[in-house]
Amino acid sequence: MRVFWEKGFEGATLDDLTAAMGIERPSLYAAFGSKQDLFARAVEHYLEGPSAYFEEALSEPTSRRVADALLCGAADLHTDPTTPSGCLTVHGAFLRGASPDGPGARLAAVRDGAEAAIGERLRRAVEEGDLPSDADPSALAAYLRSVTYGMAVKATGGATREELQGVIDLTLSAWPTA
Repeated sequence: MRVFWEKGFEGATLDDLTAAMGIERPSLYAAFGSKQDLFARAVEHYLEGPSAYFEEALSEPTSRRVADALLCGAADLHTDPTTPSGCLTVHGAFLRGASPDGPGARLAAVRDGAEAAIGERLRRAVEEGDLPSDADPSALAAYLRSVTYGMAVKATGGATREELQGVIDLTLSAWPTA
């Protein structure tokens, strides 16, 4: 996971991957099938591990707290000194090739699924009266994801957690209230 996170799918060589796992190429193929299959497993591990804050954030009781937890969780992850900076699913956003079952399509599906999950949670917030009745949950979800993706890019470029907090504060200052 870490090699893909640092180098992206295309930048991660088989030599990089086998060295990180301490195995030979035949063992990689025997265990995972292909580099693409290994990448799929790495993304699953990322979503269940470092990016697990996402599911927890969706369970917050108000839409503002959902937004805050999503943004703070992303900022914490993107700037964690024990992991590569940025976001594995964002780093892979620029994969070449349009294979419908390739790594770029897989990451697009992960990103689209995350945005849909946020949108669904925000639709519930509208129904519960936590957001104004004219709020657009899909647009708000796209807004939150765009901000988190931008924070990932900034963190990859060296932005600190404190700098990202400024982005979070500004984003939350524009959050709609019922």
